[in-house]
Amino acid sequence: MAVAAISRNVIKKVLAVETPEGAGALVRRSIGSMTLKNLTPFLMLDHFHVGNGAGFPDHPHRGQATVTYMLEGSSRHEDSAGHKGTIVTGGVQWMCAGKGIIHAEMPVHAPGQPDPRGLQLWVDLPKQFKMVDPSYQELGPEEIPTAYPGGVDGHVRIKVISGKSHGVESPVRPLGGCWFFHAIFRSKGQFFQEIPAEWTSFAYILKGSLAIGSVTDAHAAFHTLVLSAENDQTGVSVSALEDGTELVLVAGEPLDQTVFQYGPFVMTTREEIQQTLLDYQTGKNGFEKAHTWQSEIGNQ
Repeated sequence: MAVAAISRNVIKKVLAVETPEGAGALVRRSIGSMTLKNLTPFLMLDHFHVGNGAGFPDHPHRGQATVTYMLEGSSRHEDSAGHKGTIVTGGVQWMCAGKGIIHAEMPVHAPGQPDPRGLQLWVDLPKQFKMVDPSYQELGPEEIPTAYPGGVDGHVRIKVISGKSHGVESPVRPLGGCWFFHAIFRSKGQFFQEIPAEWTSFAYILKGSLAIGSVTDAHAAFHTLVLSAENDQTGVSVSALEDGTELVLVAGEPLDQTVFQYGPFVMTTREEIQQTLLDYQTGKNGFEKAHTWQSEIGNQ
């Protein structure tokens, strides 16, 4: 027996205003801003634009996963564990920082190529995974599977970055439940995406305008829409009100744990943050190379 398609609704709407961040980059931050501080398991959502000469040089992480999804251009990355590479347009890097890593993310600028633009989502790790070894899951654009709710010639396609959509499943396996979709409408239309009951979910509009559920209110680009999570709501209905509308739809299993955050360090108690700072200062427990390693790309 099929489960009834009962849609979630918008319970909060936040405009992500462009502000400076890092070394000369511009970001639109919604989750993690003062207007949307707590949305477990999500810690931060940045829609970034990295101009020439800007970037994110060497910086540490502990206790979270960072998901970088490139919308235009490309970005290089390098870390203290010896991992390096380039995230190209349409590609994703799912980095689990775990107990500690030093990381650099720098744009690629070339004549005739667009500035790097993309999304970075920080996802809190369940407390039992805070001190795991760092790990990466990376997919190029051709490796991200695509779902077609109305068929290949239909009005929408959904890139399944993680999770499941319309019978298509991503190979990405996060620590903790997290589904991440990029929906691209060719023309006006609607789709229904199932979401596990009680999971936190939101949509971020990249282009065009859309409506959620049975409410016809239009929501424009650069807004984050926090969705309800009632027990009987099996997913969300998304209707594009303009041709070319694009959005990301993200859902995650809420964590019953306290968030203690000090910049790029995210733990569950004040004492754990104090220990993290001590580990970073003394170069141990994941930060052994904190004061000896320098990226090649961060100094260019």
